[in-house]
Amino acid sequence: MRSFAVISMTEGAAARVREIMATRAGARGIRLGIRKGGCAGMEYTVDLVTEPNPKDDHVERDGAHVYVAPEAALFLFGTEMDFEQTTLRTGFTFRNPNQSSACGCGESVELKPADLKLLAEARAAAV
Repeated sequence: MRSFAVISMTEGAAARVREIMATRAGARGIRLGIRKGGCAGMEYTVDLVTEPNPKDDHVERDGAHVYVAPEAALFLFGTEMDFEQTTLRTGFTFRNPNQSSACGCGESVELKPADLKLLAEARAAAV
């Protein structure tokens, strides 16, 4: 069986997810999603997972567990998740091929859905 991952994560992102898991009681990973909001139309969401949802796509790297909400998979397909720490900002960042624009403050994005056929083919090839 080949591996399938809706998203990928850098070592920096995996290290931060492992840190979150180690410091939060009962944490089994984080869950990525999207919601409507912000001036560009959509925002990424990151939530603690204590009980994984079997419908989520699961991505694991070196013990770091990320779950992708099913309703977000089409918008996050092909995204690389990273973690950055600067003097002005600390947090997860997303290099998303489905992002068509972002607001000036960087808090929200405009996303177009990925090609559903490509997502289905990638999942089928992994089985």
